[in-house]
Amino acid sequence: MTTQADQGLENSGGNLPFVSVILPILNEENYLEGSIRSILSQDYLGKFEIVLAVAPSQDKSLELAEQIARNNSQVIVVDNPSGKTAAGLNAALKKSLGTIIVRVDGHAEIPRTYISDAVQTLEKTGAVNVGGIMAAEGITRFEKAVAKAMRSRLGVGASRFHTGGTPGPVDTVYLGVFQREALIAIGGFDERFTRAQDWELNFRLRSNGGVIYFDPRLQVTYRPRPNISALAKQYFQYGTWRRVVARRHKGTINLRYLAPPIALVCFVGSLLLGLIHPLLLIPAATYLVAIVISATTIASSVGQYLYLLLIIPTMHFSWGAGFITSQKNLVPLDQ
Repeated sequence: MTTQADQGLENSGGNLPFVSVILPILNEENYLEGSIRSILSQDYLGKFEIVLAVAPSQDKSLELAEQIARNNSQVIVVDNPSGKTAAGLNAALKKSLGTIIVRVDGHAEIPRTYISDAVQTLEKTGAVNVGGIMAAEGITRFEKAVAKAMRSRLGVGASRFHTGGTPGPVDTVYLGVFQREALIAIGGFDERFTRAQDWELNFRLRSNGGVIYFDPRLQVTYRPRPNISALAKQYFQYGTWRRVVARRHKGTINLRYLAPPIALVCFVGSLLLGLIHPLLLIPAATYLVAIVISATTIASSVGQYLYLLLIIPTMHFSWGAGFITSQKNLVPLDQ
């Protein structure tokens, strides 16, 4: 029996592997064309296809995706009725033919050499997944300030996929370029995870003997959330689902992930205890001073500085609140 992967090899037309770029699409009308344009502009000399898994959207994402597919035979559209990111990725994976799977988001743009660099790194390192930097770039003033925080150790910690660093094995990477057989071997993406699918997937890949490799050449343009409420919701979900991963995979938590909930508890506790004695306000005051210093270090303008005074604690405290309030029944441990 000829598998989809075998068909991909047959279609590759040479030594370069056939590549499938898979995208989960939900409310991406404003960004989808730019994302697809960046993929179609790749300098990769092998054959590749683009599979769009479109979820029920409140904008014209489906119509736009179908129009793009009509105009380019490399683009395929599949349905993702549940709307879940992991389900869409699995639907696109099932439809795809490539031996190499490139994950891209509908609001992200990849540089011209992204696929060729990633394939080269996979072959050179023997890794099952390679990825690079989540290069946050804003359009509005608020988004630009969020991007500054997202690319700073003071805002998001020391993860190489946020702040950069030297190439090498890591726990997880942003998005990812995968060996198809490695994804299939672990059953693809876990559809029970609303967030943290990448981290959870990479944990299973590593547990199965695979290497996750960071390559700083692989910079993906990421568009931050447009307002403070959307940012707070995003980071609350990050914290919520990171704790779900920690429950499901024991021993995967570390101080970096505990820092936001600890900071939140200490800050709120300090404010409450400060009602008893002013000296007990010192922890809260220390945190606020740290935010002021951090914003000063990161900001490139006065306006950006003022935004960062709000953005940085929103990211920290929303993540921490999500982690603390995460419910055990989101993904039962016995499943």
